[in-house]
Amino acid sequence: MVVFIARDNPERAMSFGYELISETDRLPDFPDLGRMVPEYQNQKIREIIFRPYRIVYRVNHERKLCEIARVWHSARGIPVI
Repeated sequence: MVVFIARDNPERAMSFGYELISETDRLPDFPDLGRMVPEYQNQKIREIIFRPYRIVYRVNHERKLCEIARVWHSARGIPVI
């Protein structure tokens, strides 16, 4: 996404990348921070809303791991993971 944005606006791409990272930095300490993705009804699949984007991630409490599955534009409907 950042590379795509950088084609038209390198400065915006850099700030977008930093903002995106900032949104996910808290996940290791607070894995249940985001809401459960309503379309999946699975406690392990969660999301953080970031502007028009949905940052969809999987939580593995046993391994103490959060994995970003997809950054999805909300206008595109149900996120495919």
